[in-house]
Order: sequence, then structure tokens, then C-alpha cells
Amino acid sequence: MIHYKRTYLSVGSNLGDKYENLSKTVRELREKAGNVVSCSPIYQTPAWGFEGDDFYNICVGVDTELQPQELLDCLLQIEKSLGRIRSKNEGYAARTVDLDILFYEDEVLDEPDLVIPHPHLQNRLFVLQPLADIAPGKVHPIFEKSIIELLDVCEDESELEKLSTSISLLKKDFSKFNFIAIEGNIGAGKTTLANKIAEDFNGKLVLERFADNPFLPKFYEDRNRYAFPLEMSFLADRYQQFTDDTSRPDLFKNFMVSDYDIFKSLIFAKVTLQEDEFSLYRKVFNFMYKEVVKPDVYVYLYQNTERLLQNIKKRGRSYEQKIPADYLEKLNEGYLDFIKTHPEVHPLVIDISDLDFVQNHNDYQFIIDKIHDF
Repeated sequence: MIHYKRTYLSVGSNLGDKYENLSKTVRELREKAGNVVSCSPIYQTPAWGFEGDDFYNICVGVDTELQPQELLDCLLQIEKSLGRIRSKNEGYAARTVDLDILFYEDEVLDEPDLVIPHPHLQNRLFVLQPLADIAPGKVHPIFEKSIIELLDVCEDESELEKLSTSISLLKKDFSKFNFIAIEGNIGAGKTTLANKIAEDFNGKLVLERFADNPFLPKFYEDRNRYAFPLEMSFLADRYQQFTDDTSRPDLFKNFMVSDYDIFKSLIFAKVTLQEDEFSLYRKVFNFMYKEVVKPDVYVYLYQNTERLLQNIKKRGRSYEQKIPADYLEKLNEGYLDFIKTHPEVHPLVIDISDLDFVQNHNDYQFIIDKIHDF
């Protein structure tokens, strides 16, 4: 798994087309620095430390693989590409774009060309206000105060005007895909994510029907007895529904997104069935699988077992409350084994164990960016 570091940056511009400069900077950050997961509103602020035109200022959150010095080099390259020429004696001056690292996780760094956290952020209203919009609870590792607390005691009395225009991070086009499958273990949040993507990007939603399966509650009570009829009924229902839904494209939708892929039938069956039952099941499955539409991208939402159990308990389906942890772990292993051995389904694994894409828009944006970048 790739381990990203959350960094917060300040971006300002007071030369040329200031809005376009900020927009280009965000695009450049996305391409060169990492996943831009949050962006504050734009604030128009007076020039700070010199006479000049007003600035447009924003703060952005970026999940990056770059180390601090690598990130600094990247930001300097972006500034240069957007027309800023730095000099050793520059001081405060007008600029097309100004990029500063405010935080890099909770690291404290003091080097000749880079100090983290930014040594002046607590004194600047044009930094604290947009930063409070996207990370109010972020705690300064030296002052041990949150951004919202630092904002409350900031003595900068500069005037800030929040503009009605903003920079949208949500990419509006999923039409390059024909079919996206969102998969995951029980309680991973695949149905919720599929719903959100369909709504935000004009997708045709294909949801698995499972609540009406009469064998499901019985299976959780007696797995050995009801495993085979459960899996066969699921396979028949999934195949019929899947072929019906995917064979009739909606002319008013840009793509299809489902909360399951029919291959999940084989993954679950391998975990639940006896060897002879699975052998028979697989013959039937292979015949059906040849006929179904394959996804352009197979998104697997990985969550650790502890989070899965918490989610299952939270959603309160009575027949799921007795699902044992080892069963969930076997399903995770089954999914990951399938992903390793079937690269033709174009798998994308996203670890969401520490994310909450329902309550946290930044986490949702992180997932959207991952799918787009894929």
C-alpha cells in the first residue's frame, strides 16, 4: 500500500488573471504533487508587507508521496511554470503565484530553506481563515492549538472578502468509463459510494438486490446447511439482474456504476462451500460469466476487519450481527487473491480503513481522484 502524507499549502496570486492562476496551480498540484483533497473558498485580501494589488488566497490539502524537500522543489517548479521568477532579494512583492508549505503531517522541520510548520502562519489572517475552512481541528504541533483556536487569537486585522467564485475539485466527467464496479467486503460502504458517484456524475446506478433473498438470514444461523442454496440463488439472481441492467443503457446517463461485480459470487462461494459443492458451482458460474459485461475499472474498497464489524453493527441488520471476524477475513483474502490473479478486470484497491467518505468530503474527494487518476 502507498502511504500518503497530508500536507496543507497556502496559495496566493495578485498578478494577471488571479482566479486562473489559482486554478492552474491546483491542476499542477494534482498532476505533480499528489491528490488535492480539499480546497478552501477564495479570499480577496490586501497585499501583505508591501504596496500592491489585492491578493486572491486559498489553502489546499494535498495527500502526497513526496518528502518535504521534494515537495518544496515541486512547488518551486510550479511557481516557475506559472511565471514567477524568484530572486534572493525578492522579499515581499507582487507575484503570479506564491506557494507555501504550512503543515506536513505533524512534522517539525527547521532547515535553511524550509521551516515546517510555516513560522508565520499564526500571524496571518489570510492564511488562518482559509485553512480553518478546510482543517479547523488541525493542531499546530508546536503551539498545541487548533487552527480555529489560533484564528480566534490572531491579532491581524486585515480585511478579508470571501468571494462567491470557488475552485471546484470535483471533476465533472466520468464519461470516459462505460462501467465502474464498486466492490468490497460486507460493510465496506460500496453501496453508499456507488450511490454518491451515480448522483454526482450522472451515472446509471446498478444495485445488488439482496434483502429479499430468503436464504440469507438462515445462512447466518446455519452456514453449513444453507451455504449451497444461498450461493446458487445469489448467482441466479445476480446473473439475471446484471444482464438485464447492463444490457439496457440509459441514454440520459454518462456511464454505469454498480455496487457489485458478478465475480463476487465465486469469491463468496469459495469461502462458504465445501470442495465438491464449489466444483459444481464453478462450472455453472463459468458458463454465466462469459456472457456478462466486464467493468472498465474494478474498485475494491479495503477495510480492516475491526472497521467492518463496527460498520455492520452501526447499520443494524439483525441477521448480520453474528457474522464472525474470521469469515470477514476470509472474504478479504478471497477478494485480494482474485485481484492479484485477474489483472484483466482492471482492479484498483483503495484502503479506506482510516477514511470516512460519508461524513468527510475530503475523503470522498480522495477516492474520486484515485478513480480518475486510474
